[in-house]
Formats: sequence, C-alpha cells, structure tokens
Amino acid sequence: MSSGIVVAAAGIAGATFLAYQCYSPTSQLYGSTLNHLPDPKHLALTYDDGPNDAHTERLLELLARHDVKATFFLIGRFVAARPALARSILAAGHLVGNHTYTHPNLLLLSRSQVRNQILDCSKAVADATGTETRFFRPPFGARRPAVLQVARELGLEPVMWDVTCFDWKRTTADKVENHARKGIDRNRENGHIVLLHDGGHTRIGIDRGHTVEASEGLLLRYKNEFKFRRVDEI
Repeated sequence: MSSGIVVAAAGIAGATFLAYQCYSPTSQLYGSTLNHLPDPKHLALTYDDGPNDAHTERLLELLARHDVKATFFLIGRFVAARPALARSILAAGHLVGNHTYTHPNLLLLSRSQVRNQILDCSKAVADATGTETRFFRPPFGARRPAVLQVARELGLEPVMWDVTCFDWKRTTADKVENHARKGIDRNRENGHIVLLHDGGHTRIGIDRGHTVEASEGLLLRYKNEFKFRRVDEI
C-alpha cells in the first residue's frame, strides 16, 4: 500500500472520528456537558421537542400521578404557538430548557445564527411563562466548540444524555422502554439522563403515544429503586 493511500485513509478515519464526536451524547471532546448524574440512585427523565398538543398533556398527567418531576427542552416556535401549554409544564413543577427556536442542526450555522436561535427560544419561553431558561440542549445533540461557548456566554448550561430511547422513530412503547432499560441497567456506577421526546421537531401534533406509555413503564419499574430528578436538582 502506498504512503499516499495510508495518509488518505488516516485522514478519513480522523475526520470520521471528529464528526462522530459532534453527535456522541457523552463525548467531552468539544467542551464539557452534563451527560449523566453523579448519584447512582438518581434518574432524570428529559423530553425534547415540545410543547406538543395531546401528548405533552398526557405526559403531564402521568408524571403528576407518580409525583415525578422531569425536564422539558422546548422548541421556541412551538412555545410561541402554545404558550398555555408551556405554562402548564412549569405550573406542574417541571424544569423548562432551551432547545433552540426552530431546531436546526447547529453545526451548519454561523456563530451569530447559533446565538440568535438560542436567544429567540429563550425570549419565546420568557414571553410565554415569565421564566428565564438556564439549561440548553442542542438539536440532534449536534455541537462544536462555538455552540457550547455561545450557550455559556448566554448563561445556559449545556445538557446532553447517556441513555437514548430512539422514540423519535416509528416504534412501539415496548421498544422504547427496552432501550431505556438497557442503558440504565448496563451501568449502575452513575445515575442517568434519559432522552425522550414529547413532540417532533417538524410540527406540532406528532404522535408520541409510545413515549407516554414507555414513560409509565419506566416509572413503574424504577420508582422504588431510583429517585427521579430534574437536571437542576443534581
């Protein structure tokens, strides 16, 4: 094999590695993020892409029945469209975080565009609820140093996750719950931040019934073993 081919192969491998780190939820290569809980007896349920009619409301009812608080990373344009639902999340005692205004891939935006996405979401939440957001989750988990730097400049702490449930796909409650259980049970050395979705980033009205059902299964399975926490209660 020629030296040129070796160099090219190494370059491709290096680029692949760096690209993977942009999306890996537990990677710290491009800057530190919160991606798990230090206490092995704590779980944080986090929900992205709301507020979303029907399914966010069902989820709030479920969490209230179990007296569990969660964290909701909201899309700004959906907050602007459903301000009362955003207020209901806060009124129920849950934490609201920033998930940008339109849910773009921030790797593809300039620094000023990233800033505007975050600022516009924070403004939408503040206008609807009177509350300032303090935590930020990048759409698709996509970040580079500038994304994390801008978030922190705006006073937001980046939050990722270490348990992925793949509930944004067409799937079933059993499959979502099984993904969560595998992620939780394979590592008992620390607590976990679980990624779930009460909405879909393309529009309001996306079906997330399987997520609500899976959430109930997780609450029933783990409520006597773990304490459920908002990400600001760590």
